[in-house]
Amino acid sequence: MENGHLAVRRLRYLPAVGSPYGVEVLDFAALRAMDPQRRRTLPQRPDFHVLALVGSGTGGHEADFRAHGLREGSVVWIRPGTVHRWSDVETVDGPLVLFRPAFLPGFTAAEAAAPVCWELDAPRLDLALLAAGHLGREHRAVAVTPARASGELLSHLLAALLLRVLPAGTGAGPGEADGDGRGAGGTAPSGGRHAEVFRAYRTAVEEHFADWHHVTDYARALGHDVRTLTRATRAVTGEGAKALLDQRVLLEAKRILAHTDVPVAGCARRLGFADAGNFTTFFRRQTGIPPGAWRESAEAGREGARAGREGAGAGALPGGPGSRAPAWPGAQSAFSAPAVARARLGR
Repeated sequence: MENGHLAVRRLRYLPAVGSPYGVEVLDFAALRAMDPQRRRTLPQRPDFHVLALVGSGTGGHEADFRAHGLREGSVVWIRPGTVHRWSDVETVDGPLVLFRPAFLPGFTAAEAAAPVCWELDAPRLDLALLAAGHLGREHRAVAVTPARASGELLSHLLAALLLRVLPAGTGAGPGEADGDGRGAGGTAPSGGRHAEVFRAYRTAVEEHFADWHHVTDYARALGHDVRTLTRATRAVTGEGAKALLDQRVLLEAKRILAHTDVPVAGCARRLGFADAGNFTTFFRRQTGIPPGAWRESAEAGREGARAGREGAGAGALPGGPGSRAPAWPGAQSAFSAPAVARARLGR
């Protein structure tokens, strides 16, 4: 990735010492300490999940062309493959949990309906930090005394944390539902037949979106009809199977256009379109503008953001009025440990 484009680092999950189960816990203070060159502010693409809670401070995060302001109570969930960067976390503190995609497969449905960033009110934040603290203490115990290690315990604690922080509208978690059989936000619960079908469809889309552009291809491969895939996808995400597939293709197109110098025709080939004309028609239908114009707009936006950062300096955003006392005092002493010194987030 050259000619002025910011290179996107691919971050692989390499377990830190004492973290053999595919999950580990650190915090923003540790992230800053291990990244004095501030590489965290550059685009990166992890192959693992990162769940972050902001216990105190203010800052910013960008994920797949969307900027998110961070403040006390913010939750950030970075999925595998997301192109993101920690644009400003100089005064942010709170826990970060890294885990492999297969560590909690039962949460795939709920995760798909959750945004990248959302807010918790003060009572929910306090409970979420307690849950994260419990997970962090068990994680440290594993690093110090491997004989105490329990993958099942760590997975249950991570599941409890996710249930605590998931926003309304994403379902109540695997096998959970309220009295009328619906999820916490009125959606179908993430357990059950719809979730099972959706998980299979979403996995297949992730594997084949560059080759299969029709839902019929997935229906044939998975042994379902198109209506079954559409009902399952709509029950979990609120949109149909074709819309989810098109959005996945579009997202990858935007990533290629924004972060590489691959020409539009090359982008079309990478995504399985017969020619650049078909790709342009698809892209214009989804965004309202052709891919070349979108790339120019993305480049202009990056230049503007870069100029703004240089003009403002590296200082952190001041705290807003009416903020509570910091909810995450001593975060570094709570989570920073030699076992996570090789964490990938800032390297």
